[in-house]
Amino acid sequence: MRFLRRPAVLAIVTFLAPSLGLAQTPAADDQLRRDIEALKEGQKAIQKDLEEIKRILRSQPVADALPKDPIRIADEPFKGEPGAKVALIEFSDYQCPFCGRYTKEVFPQIESDYVNTGKVKYVFFDLPLDFHKNAFKAAEAAHCAGEQGQFWEMHDLLFQNQSALGPEQLSTYAKRIGLSETTFQQCLDSGRFGADIKKDISEAGSAGIGGTPTFLIGIVQPGDGHVKVVRKLVGAKPYTEFKAAVDSALMTAR
Repeated sequence: MRFLRRPAVLAIVTFLAPSLGLAQTPAADDQLRRDIEALKEGQKAIQKDLEEIKRILRSQPVADALPKDPIRIADEPFKGEPGAKVALIEFSDYQCPFCGRYTKEVFPQIESDYVNTGKVKYVFFDLPLDFHKNAFKAAEAAHCAGEQGQFWEMHDLLFQNQSALGPEQLSTYAKRIGLSETTFQQCLDSGRFGADIKKDISEAGSAGIGGTPTFLIGIVQPGDGHVKVVRKLVGAKPYTEFKAAVDSALMTAR
C-alpha cells in the first residue's frame, strides 16, 4: 500500500479548497496547515499499524499448529474458577495495539459469559516483543502489583495507557491503584520477576507462538496444573470465534 506524498496531499487540498468555501486568507491558510497536519498524523497511525502487522506476519509460525506438549499454568495469573475444566490462555504484550483492542472490545464479553460463570479458567502469559521497548518492564510492573494482590488492576491500567508505559508512568499507576509505592518500586527496580517473564517467553517459543495476541484453548488436566491444547487462535479475533472454540472445548471436557 502506498501513501500520498506531501505534494499530492497539498494538491488535493488546494483543489478542494474552493468547493469548501475557503478564501485565501491567513485564517484559511492556518486551517489548511492544520488539515494537512491531521492528514499526516492519520497516515502515520496507519503506517504504524501496517508495520505491526508486518512484524507479526514475519514472526508468526504456522497459525493452526497446536503445541505438542501440554502447557503448564500452575504459577500463572488467572481469573475465574480455579477448578474449571477448560482454560483459555492468552499470550500478550502490553504495547501491542491488537492486544489492547482485544482487551477492550472482546475480553469483557468472554469474562461475562465464561469466566465469571465459572466455566473457564482465564490464564495470562507474558510475551513482550523485542521491538516494544517498554513491554518487558510493564510486564514486571503487573507482577509487582500482583505481589500486593492487584495484578489485574495493573494489567487493566497498562492496557488503558499503552502509549505511556515509561518508568515514571508505571510508578504513577501504582499510586493510582493504591499500592505501597515503596514496595512496588523496590520490586520493579530489583527485576525479580524478569526470570518468570523470560520463562513465559520460552514457553511461547516451545508452543510455536511468535506473535501477540495468541490464544490457546484447552482441557485442564486433573491434578498436574497442565492444559492439553485443543484449539489455537491468533490475533484479535471477534467474539464469535472465541465462543465457538470455547463451547467446543466445554463439550469435549464433559
